[in-house]
Amino acid sequence: MDEAAAQSTYSVRAWGRRFGRQVIDFLAPPKCLVCHDAVLEPASLCLSCWANLKLIDAPVCNVLGIPFAYDQGEGAISPAALAEPPTWDRARAAVAYDEASRRIVHALKYRDTMEAGLLMARLMARAGQPLIGEADVIIPVPLHRFRLWGRRFNQAAFLSQQISRQFGKAYRSDVLKRNRATRSQVGLSSDERRKNVAKVFQVMPEAVGHIAGRRVLLVDDVLTTGATAGSCAAVMKKSGAAHVDVLTFALVLEPKRPHIG
Repeated sequence: MDEAAAQSTYSVRAWGRRFGRQVIDFLAPPKCLVCHDAVLEPASLCLSCWANLKLIDAPVCNVLGIPFAYDQGEGAISPAALAEPPTWDRARAAVAYDEASRRIVHALKYRDTMEAGLLMARLMARAGQPLIGEADVIIPVPLHRFRLWGRRFNQAAFLSQQISRQFGKAYRSDVLKRNRATRSQVGLSSDERRKNVAKVFQVMPEAVGHIAGRRVLLVDDVLTTGATAGSCAAVMKKSGAAHVDVLTFALVLEPKRPHIG
């Protein structure tokens, strides 16, 4: 196929996609993912709900990703990270975890609203662009097979796939395995969370080559105390990963206080 023919085929396909989107929007107009009011674009929020979303922008702690009140210089580390250094290298999140972001997380996690996942992935890409750019491979936090069967899909895997496609990065869902089912982390203290996921994750022996000596980006929906992400990062570094960063949609800013699940 010559260049002119290829361009013509592309134009026809692009027109077809636009027309199809217009038909879908006419039959089922897009709605805000939180309040369900009408919006102009699918996978989006109305102005009011967008205003309620607390985006996390620089300056942030280079290790935990928590926001600073003022710029403390490149690579600044918070007292919390110095007091309890995590097993990962850097973490970033798109938004603070609160009632507004919780509803978006739950739309994907429990109601299979894929448009919520598309919005989450876009915001995560914005917040984590430097980490994504440096990553060799993107890996989701795995679900145990029983929980995966109950939910029908892994929300962290969905987010990872969206980000990997946008940036052209390698995606692997076969590196980490959750060995046993655990109770939900919601409502547990920091110590209880760590004990709950202790020795739960492993790197599959046949997948070690995908992370050995490489920079890994670990993806999940919410970072609370960091127990799950820390456990995953620890086993990957033990298997030879050179660098492990963490990217999530939401970050619980005060994880030692009771929070909404």
